[in-house]
Amino acid sequence: MRLPSDFRLLVTGMALSWLGNGFQTVALAVAVAPTGGARDLGLVMACSVVAMLACTLFGGVWADRLQPQRVMIGADLVRFATTGAIAVMFGSGGYHLPALCALAAVSSGAGAFFSPALMALKPLLVTPARRQSTNATLSLVQTCCAVLGPALGGLTVARFGASTGFAVNAASFLASTAAAALIRAHAPRAPRGRMWQDLGAGWREIRTRDWLLAGVLSATVYHIANGVVFVLVQVLAVERLGGASAAGFVASAEGLGGVVGAAVALRLRPARLLRAGWFALFLMPLWALAYVWPGVLLPVMAGAVAGYAGLSFFSVAWETALQDHVPHAALGRVHSWDMLTSFVAMPVGSALAGPLSEAYGMDRVLVVCSVVFALAAAAPLLVPASRRLTRAPAAAEPPVMATAGV
Repeated sequence: MRLPSDFRLLVTGMALSWLGNGFQTVALAVAVAPTGGARDLGLVMACSVVAMLACTLFGGVWADRLQPQRVMIGADLVRFATTGAIAVMFGSGGYHLPALCALAAVSSGAGAFFSPALMALKPLLVTPARRQSTNATLSLVQTCCAVLGPALGGLTVARFGASTGFAVNAASFLASTAAAALIRAHAPRAPRGRMWQDLGAGWREIRTRDWLLAGVLSATVYHIANGVVFVLVQVLAVERLGGASAAGFVASAEGLGGVVGAAVALRLRPARLLRAGWFALFLMPLWALAYVWPGVLLPVMAGAVAGYAGLSFFSVAWETALQDHVPHAALGRVHSWDMLTSFVAMPVGSALAGPLSEAYGMDRVLVVCSVVFALAAAAPLLVPASRRLTRAPAAAEPPVMATAGV
């Protein structure tokens, strides 16, 4: 069945943007590390994370106040300007750490507005019956771009320099802007309240749905453990599995797992999709445990494929459940609260990785984190609504309208 033209525009714009992000990942490391080392690179990344944390909830409010395309266009134009400025800075031979931190923070803050708006836009572009397949399609495209983007970025930066990598990323934001500007979907919007009232209303949507509250709280615990694991497996890949090449193989296996999970979500349509998603998440402990036993490369790669396939399938199930059962007028805010808990939890876990591994050893910490992964997947299943939640009927959905422009 042919995809709607608005959805095809969105896929095209997002694919170009996601590919461009891969160029910036490589360009930033190449541009900063030789001069400023890990200290400067860490500071730039920390500024990005802090800015995203500070802006996420406000991004959700504006995604629910305005047409989501307008928020996406504004965010992409800001990211185009900031990333272009970084390209000019490095292209002219300059390196100014305060300016780089400021530009990275503004760009990351704009991204915190873009993500909830994207979440609010997606269900407007297709019928309710096709939400799962479109979420899976976007997940598949994003995973492929996450693998392909850094590879192309590495070749480009190696040949033409870091400034070219930033310039490509800036151009990708401009392409995403053009795609969003052509999307004609329109969402009804209620009168605005005060900012803090709107923020609180988003949290109330979560608190009044036990399946949603359980999922958000479990995800917070999960991401603390994930932050620990993410640091430790990088060290183990280098120390035990064969160095940088082994880390690259594992990363490729994780990407392959994401593709597999999204492909399964395109085909498999269980009656209780969210329940299936939570069960799929039980595959993630296999990834962490493989580093402990048997602790060699091929089983670790197999665990990465299985774990990330489960994670990818769960992500599709979770997004579809939000789109089906959260009022569209609050979808951006609910998504922003969901994002915030993850963004807070991951750095906390990463900060704990070193002290915990020094005190108890990396293997023990990974085993405990695997147990936490399993418990985080199991806990929501204790809530009856999480087990019984089904796809929302089309008749319950608000009308989707189209206009001649954004």
